[in-house]
Amino acid sequence: MPDVHYHDYLQLDKVLNAQFPESDKHQLPAHDEMLFIVIHQAYELWFKQLHHEADSIVAIMGKPALNDNSPELQTVVHRLNRMVTILRVLVHQVDIMETMTPMDFLDFRDMLRPASGFQSWQFKELEAKLGLKFEHRHGKEYYTSQLRKEHIDIIKNAEHNKSLLDLLNAWLERMPFFKEEENWKEAYFRLTSTGEGADHPFWMEYRKQYAESLAEAEKNNLEAFDDIFIQTTGNEDRTISAAASKAALFIMLYRGYPMLQLPFQLLNALLEIDEQLSSWRYRHMNMVHRMIGTRIGTGGSSGKDYLKAAADKHYIFKEIAQLNSFLIERRKLPRLPSVVEKRLGFVTA
Repeated sequence: MPDVHYHDYLQLDKVLNAQFPESDKHQLPAHDEMLFIVIHQAYELWFKQLHHEADSIVAIMGKPALNDNSPELQTVVHRLNRMVTILRVLVHQVDIMETMTPMDFLDFRDMLRPASGFQSWQFKELEAKLGLKFEHRHGKEYYTSQLRKEHIDIIKNAEHNKSLLDLLNAWLERMPFFKEEENWKEAYFRLTSTGEGADHPFWMEYRKQYAESLAEAEKNNLEAFDDIFIQTTGNEDRTISAAASKAALFIMLYRGYPMLQLPFQLLNALLEIDEQLSSWRYRHMNMVHRMIGTRIGTGGSSGKDYLKAAADKHYIFKEIAQLNSFLIERRKLPRLPSVVEKRLGFVTA
């Protein structure tokens, strides 16, 4: 086996010679353009790594069965947390970009037209893989208008495949505890009808406790509870089903049980991904406003206004975050049947 050299392994000839400032081509040297190029190249490299992690997670979550106490689920949580850490780096890179002043940027900005961050197909593909639906995009009528055909095809392919959000919904729907009648034969939890709907004794009891916890100004929350967890009428806008929503809420409520700790960490990591993506979008928006004010972007977008609208709308796992509206105090949680407690890992006898 031949020796491996650091320089060759990292392809540094290619990497370190991949910066070609437009200002040099025009013989109008602009010192900060090198910083601008390096930071954006670093962003695209991190996007590539985020795709690498997301693809592996989707492959695991897409399996017909996934043991909630298995090494595979630990791998999913670990890689999701790695994605969170990478996204934090992306946010902090804005600090480096902001060492460039508006006048420094103007030294070369007009030479970049019509190039724009709006043309980052990797970021749009990542959003699609995570679960941002076409119909939920801001400016969906032109979000691929500046991309090359081969990049549009990549994004469209990602939109037609099962996203992490789709697989999350399917994974949550497989939670067995409410589907197995033998789990609910104790005392006041005695199951009087099959199924996991509104007449399931756990959810009847939980709804009662939740209703009693609401302040007068919050009474409309009960309608939202029924809409999300019972869904007696169709709600086509939701991406998480009633069964999946109940499973996710159950995980949040009883996360102290060993069997639910990894599932809770998974849900929490997804919320953190949304939070970091939101932080990155808002930092980017504020940086653009600081650099160019109300001028249009180099790619022709409305600049800050477009970025703000996208930041406000592009929350991928918002339906999981909204479940926090339906939590109650620990001391008021319904006591679980002993058979369920045993399966969750605390009762050993």
